[in-house]
Amino acid sequence: MEERKMENQIPSRAAVNRYKILWRVFLIGNFGLGAYMFAQAGKKERVKEKTEAPVEVAPTPTPTPTPVTTVTNEEPAFTQPTTPPVIVRQPIPEDQQRELFKWMLEEKRMVKPNNREEKLRIDKEKAILKEFLRSKSIPSV
Repeated sequence: MEERKMENQIPSRAAVNRYKILWRVFLIGNFGLGAYMFAQAGKKERVKEKTEAPVEVAPTPTPTPTPVTTVTNEEPAFTQPTTPPVIVRQPIPEDQQRELFKWMLEEKRMVKPNNREEKLRIDKEKAILKEFLRSKSIPSV
């Protein structure tokens, strides 16, 4: 058997221009189909919520005058927000903090400010970083 060598063929400019419109049609069609599918999924969820609403049953009238109480399955108006537990992390060693401050100072030096206010803000931040680097101890947060 003869081995055939596959050559990488680059399409000509005319071929690329000829199929450009097809690629655009396929892309627009796919985006349209995706948007339609997302819209239908949202519509189904809304319909499901409407059908799952609790149905209230009217109490039967009684000849004796007794107070009628109805039970509703409503959620309380105010719920306590749940907060995630606070994660306590180990403090960062002082030498690593100094390295981090040095890196931050180098990054601030590379920033090109667009206007005078931004330049002043960056200069203030650099001054604070320099104070931390010159101090003997770094304050803990």
